[in-house]
Amino acid sequence: MIDASLIEAENAKATADLAQDYNALGARLARRGVDIEALTTRAEGFGVAIPSWGTGTGGTRFARFPGTGEPNGIMDKLDDCGVIQQLTRATPKVSLHIPWDKADPADLLAKAEELGLGFDAMNSNTFQDHDDHPLSYKYGSLSHVDAATRQQAIDHNIECIEIGEKIGSKALTVWIGDGSNFPGQTSLSQQFDRYLDAMKQVYAALPEDWRIFSEHKIYEPAFYSTVVQDWGTSLMIAQELGDQAKCLVDLGHHAPNVNIEMIVARLIRAGKLGGFHFNDSKYGDDDLDSGTIDPFRLFLVFNELVELEDTPGLNLAHMIDQSHNVTDPIESLIVSACEIQRAYVQASLVDRSALEEYRQANDALMAAATLRAAFRTDVEPILATARRRAGAAIDPVSVYRASGYRAQVAANRPRSAGGGGGIV
Repeated sequence: MIDASLIEAENAKATADLAQDYNALGARLARRGVDIEALTTRAEGFGVAIPSWGTGTGGTRFARFPGTGEPNGIMDKLDDCGVIQQLTRATPKVSLHIPWDKADPADLLAKAEELGLGFDAMNSNTFQDHDDHPLSYKYGSLSHVDAATRQQAIDHNIECIEIGEKIGSKALTVWIGDGSNFPGQTSLSQQFDRYLDAMKQVYAALPEDWRIFSEHKIYEPAFYSTVVQDWGTSLMIAQELGDQAKCLVDLGHHAPNVNIEMIVARLIRAGKLGGFHFNDSKYGDDDLDSGTIDPFRLFLVFNELVELEDTPGLNLAHMIDQSHNVTDPIESLIVSACEIQRAYVQASLVDRSALEEYRQANDALMAAATLRAAFRTDVEPILATARRRAGAAIDPVSVYRASGYRAQVAANRPRSAGGGGGIV
């Protein structure tokens, strides 16, 4: 963790300027009939889960270039997650990936308690072969033609649930890489039926207070067809499995130019939106830092969420899912958490009454202008004030760099080997 006195000292340098900016923004918002304190309270109550795997340097199919001080195991990852939460107070939970993060649940709980963290959704992994899994997932997992391989994948998902129960998680995210690379390689209908049958067995193992998230992705690693390729398929799965099954939307898992905010609205209407994996993309599933390419799209997603936030039963899991290839992963996760929080606060600024009047009058220009007015508002003083009040850093990245944390942990973490491909 970072010395709290450093955070206090760095905050002291910026507090006066922040107060001026906050008061000035408050005055401008007041003229629009908006209470800045209400927005700050909303910012303080927002949280997004950190992906344990995001604390390491990512890679591509071609190569991976590890950074210094990378975590060597889940305890190191939790230390890094603790720093992010300490500096932002916007990332109270960690989402684990099994078997990457497999450890004694008692040790995980003790470490999390030490760092002031909790655990969000568990993530299974049948897109890679595991040392303790005798059968290969090269040709599929939950949809494999071989019943024994499917059972191995089912057992793995149930194991993730069992681990999650012991550490306080309440959800399982299932993403598979199953599909085909050649026409005729598999029966598209039979493959989907096998997947559904396997998922029903996983669903049957869910505790009563748990949810299971079906995550779709249009392509990769299979390039001709993918078993769970779009939100419609994910919705079919959730509807067939039952009330505890929901859909998870990854912002990078869609075809270019797909209207993701409309998908959000449709899934909420169906009662099947479970949560998000936040990231950004330019070409495909790039897993870039949230808000780096299309912050307006991120805002539009939250615009739908805020508009429909009072929908009965809506209980969303907000998680980050990114691959940091050229940046310090801690810095990228800090920035992403703040950008996601920013989009939420901006969406909370939308004048809903005026927007509805323009909609009823079919005034497309002014309806769009209403959204832009909220998006263009610089809410940084609200975010920074929320952090300061929570004991976090006014400028998290600046304090992180001043702390020398990366150099300190590098002295105790052996440098990992590079060269190999792979996302993590």
